Amino acid sequence: MNEKVDHLPTFYCSILSAGVAVALLLVACSAPTPRPTGDAATYEDAKTMFKRGRFDRTLEFTEELATQRPNKDFTQRAQVLRLVTYAGIMQGYKELAEGYGKGSETTKNPHFEVEYKRMRNDALHAGGQAALGLGDVAHRLAEGGQIANELTLEAPYPTSEGPLELAELIKVRTGAWIEPEQQDAAAKSAQLKGIDDVLGAAVGGDRAKARNAMNAGPVKIEGVDFAIFLGHQLVDAAGFFDRKRMRDYQKLKSLGDVANEAATAALTLLKETPDTDKVKAAKKIQDQVKAALKAM
Repeated sequence: MNEKVDHLPTFYCSILSAGVAVALLLVACSAPTPRPTGDAATYEDAKTMFKRGRFDRTLEFTEELATQRPNKDFTQRAQVLRLVTYAGIMQGYKELAEGYGKGSETTKNPHFEVEYKRMRNDALHAGGQAALGLGDVAHRLAEGGQIANELTLEAPYPTSEGPLELAELIKVRTGAWIEPEQQDAAAKSAQLKGIDDVLGAAVGGDRAKARNAMNAGPVKIEGVDFAIFLGHQLVDAAGFFDRKRMRDYQKLKSLGDVANEAATAALTLLKETPDTDKVKAAKKIQDQVKAALKAM
């Protein structure tokens, strides 16, 4: 009996030592990763804002990174993230403008007509600003009709997704009225839906493909494919300034020129690896620019 009691302290000390060792190991393994500094920290903040759906803040954090000359480690990644953000915002406003425009034509109520026309104009002006932002970044990325063989879209997919259809605008198109809180909901949903649609187009699929790819890590996109995607977005951007919308020839031409840069960049890369369908897509962008300019 006494012999067993004498051995108890040694036994418990062994357990205690092992426990301390395990605890120290766990602390060492779970030590927080040091926060990045400099450009890496700024880009990390941009990614966080994108995930949260704070696209205005994403644009703020990527602004200086995207304009660095010469390019640095995060310049091109910031440009790509900035481009899809501007394009998504622009597409959201485009859908709002079209919805309110249709509502103003359909409604039988003169007051509704005036208000829907005002909301259409507000959406056009906001979308036009995003379109110009898109054009500025796109010019930097594809300046002189040149683009990298491969680009990287590095950001987590936004936590909040937009609807496949905007229920509020379905009602608007019939000429019925929606209250201010529904207008706010439509504006928010349109932005989220625009981002979802653009991300799907950027990765060559739909929002499900984009979500899976982006949440798995940085997404590599062939330069040809991104240039064609960009050209399509720029044609839509130029459309904000055509004769049916804001009637501004200089801005339409400026965006059309950048769309041509994107198409030329695609065609340049396609000389190395020919693809008939992609050549047709790039040339169609050029034709659309010509048609838009002629229509003014």
